Amino acid sequence: MLANSNATANVAVKDLARAKAFYEGTLGLKQVDDMGGELIVYESGDTLINVYHSQFAGTNKATAVTWTVGDEIEAVVKSLKSKGVAFEHYEMPGLTIEGDVHVGQGMKVAWFKDPDGNILNLVSR
Repeated sequence: MLANSNATANVAVKDLARAKAFYEGTLGLKQVDDMGGELIVYESGDTLINVYHSQFAGTNKATAVTWTVGDEIEAVVKSLKSKGVAFEHYEMPGLTIEGDVHVGQGMKVAWFKDPDGNILNLVSR
């Protein structure tokens, strides 16, 4: 039923102005819509990300958005780090940490948080 429909990620934030600075300025996403100052829609590749105002921002303790960046993962991590992004380090079975990148099981993964604590990540595959 939904297999041929596009899906959009939704990220709750407390302060849309601060989120806008992060998602546009730090991550380099392109804004494609603004709905009354309560929701900003960003384009990321062929997908959309809704960043919206919510009192529940940052309460999700799981990954909210994943970007598949292929072999560019180290370059993307380096670029984001130069913009002040701090990367998370997690102990996970089968993965070792090389700098800020978790490596193992045929992939590389890096996690970081937005200003509201939403967990975002990059993956090589």
